[in-house]
Amino acid sequence: MKILIIRFSSIGDIVLTTPVIRCLKKQLSGCEIHYLTKYSYKDLIEFNPYIDKRHFLKDDLDAVTDELKKEKFDLVVDLHHNLRSVRVKWALRTKHISFNKINFEKWIYVWLKWNIMPMAHIVDRYMATVRSLGVVNDGEGLDFFLSPADQIKLEDLPLTHLHGFIAVAIGGNHETKKLPVEKLMRLVKQLSVPVILLGGKEDESAGEEIKMIDPIKVYNGCGKFSIQQSASVIRFAKALITHDTGMMHIGAALGKRIVSVWGNTVPQFGMYPYYGKHQSGWQHQSLSHYAEVKNLWCRPCSKLGYRKCPLGHFKCMNKQDENSIAMLAEGN
Repeated sequence: MKILIIRFSSIGDIVLTTPVIRCLKKQLSGCEIHYLTKYSYKDLIEFNPYIDKRHFLKDDLDAVTDELKKEKFDLVVDLHHNLRSVRVKWALRTKHISFNKINFEKWIYVWLKWNIMPMAHIVDRYMATVRSLGVVNDGEGLDFFLSPADQIKLEDLPLTHLHGFIAVAIGGNHETKKLPVEKLMRLVKQLSVPVILLGGKEDESAGEEIKMIDPIKVYNGCGKFSIQQSASVIRFAKALITHDTGMMHIGAALGKRIVSVWGNTVPQFGMYPYYGKHQSGWQHQSLSHYAEVKNLWCRPCSKLGYRKCPLGHFKCMNKQDENSIAMLAEGN
């Protein structure tokens, strides 16, 4: 059986599909797994041994669908389920199964503050999409495969960080999912071990501000590392402090202790750190800790995020307890 899996974006969502990839490959004898995503996310699947062939969307969807038609797939597993993936399924005209995004339940939670979300992680909901094939969750957690040629080695890090550090991923796709720089500075001050900041080019200036509180203790890696290189840095970290972003899921795939900081989104959306049975902390009991401001009537205010707090007070981040976050990261 030749199967195409579709998930166009983004970092975390693609990492969260890896159990489906692995379970399909290992449980369906002789199946051939293809994966379609945006070219900008190719590093996330490039080294996954459970994928037989990768297809990338650059700009022209028609061009990639023409390429896909030649493959004559037996089945399309649509884990994105948006207009673009519908166009691909329509063009291929083959059997398909699609992920239920439960957008109605999310809408009810965001706008009416009535939580009718299923008590299930999104990984389990992804797995439910392929249940009709007889495929079950193997309990092995998320996968993230590092490139042998694109890794940061321990000896590449500053000498001050060789005996242990905490990684702090300061980025996020939306401002309301990120701690303000002033809060990050206070958090870093509370940590008793060296720190490596991770983020994209857009986070570089914020990283420099944070670094200035102690240029020896804090290494600003924002804008310096690829996704693969950032993952290799996380692998060496004692713990990862992160917003609700893709780095959180990469950290879980690598089995790291995680303190996830939640602003306008909530863990109840089902996208909290997900671990395998072989990792202590199965179902986030000991490796994963949440930092969130409880009992805010306005949370969650969006399933994604905003450029700024719609109410102007940003209490979900401004009221975060930096000392508590630091203690959780250090295992205290």
